[in-house]
Amino acid sequence: MSSVPEMTPEDLYEHIEAGEPVTVVDVRQPHEYEKWHIEGPSVETVNVPDRTLTQLDPAEVLADHPTETVVTVCGTGKISRESARHLRRADVDVRNLAGGMEAWADLSVYTELTTDADATVLQFRRPSSGCLAYLVVSGDEAAVIDPLSAFAREYVDVAADHGSELTYAVDTHVHADHVSGVRELGEHTDATAVVPAAAVDRGIDYDISYETIADGETLEVGNSTIAAIHTPGHTSGMTAYYVDEAVLLTGDGLFVDSVARPDLEAGADGAPEAAAQLYQSLQQRVLTLPDETLIAPGHHGTHAEPAADGSYTAPLRDVVERLDILSLPEEEFVEAVLADMPPRPANHTQLIATNLGQRDIPRQRALQLERGPNNCAATAD
Repeated sequence: MSSVPEMTPEDLYEHIEAGEPVTVVDVRQPHEYEKWHIEGPSVETVNVPDRTLTQLDPAEVLADHPTETVVTVCGTGKISRESARHLRRADVDVRNLAGGMEAWADLSVYTELTTDADATVLQFRRPSSGCLAYLVVSGDEAAVIDPLSAFAREYVDVAADHGSELTYAVDTHVHADHVSGVRELGEHTDATAVVPAAAVDRGIDYDISYETIADGETLEVGNSTIAAIHTPGHTSGMTAYYVDEAVLLTGDGLFVDSVARPDLEAGADGAPEAAAQLYQSLQQRVLTLPDETLIAPGHHGTHAEPAADGSYTAPLRDVVERLDILSLPEEEFVEAVLADMPPRPANHTQLIATNLGQRDIPRQRALQLERGPNNCAATAD
């Protein structure tokens, strides 16, 4: 039996980031595929369950799709290996994604931002969901903002690679699409866990000591300053962090390609009031900052284009020019935000309870709950 060449998640990510045409043949069942699959501006996907695939002419499966880079995918990479062997009978250079979607979910990459900040700011990206976290390094100290539990060890290691040690692990809000790493880092490292003061009333019940940070307060990291700016709307506790008055880590308050959705905490009934609150936060707290402020969000959409440095960031002036919704009066803003919200993040109630400290779940279960698009933006447009 001939061997099947494999592609690592890292290699697939590089192909997608480079804008190279990629055809993904996903052999999972349709309901699994619809919940979550590999996407990107240069990606075309074909969903054909493995048993169906074996009954088809390989050339028919790939008709009308680019064949420069073809990758088969399943949950763990085992079934799709046989699918790749079947497709190779048509003399197409097909590779199997090593580890499948589980390995894709475990992939994390980072980019150093080009900024005017005194600190070095690194943006960590989880390609499978678009989740973004940040490491702020100054001298021998570092702070991680919005860490994911799945990659807690990586933040510690990368900080060490930059000659620093984590002093703070900070959240912008109570997350609804992934398990926060703040508690884990606060328990197993010397980093102090920090949450927004405005988020405590939601019922935070950590089994470790933690500190709160309120609007206008600061964290000192080496020679750099991280200032808290309370920006409620997405959640009541949503807090942005202004690094050296140059980079605004907006969490889920403002993205480079959309604004936040307002219904994950308040529900559908409370969404109009939260949307009005979001309008005030953006107009009074964010859009009043200097135009050159670099907006560094907590997520990015599937079709967001990276900046020149490879990060998913943009100067505030560019975000304002890109998003017409930011120029609307309040009533029209609220109407626009509520008009086209995507489905809520999968398993968001369980993830919120976990991030409040009200329940503990094993790592493997956490990875299962996190799978799928983040859907924290009000709209993709």
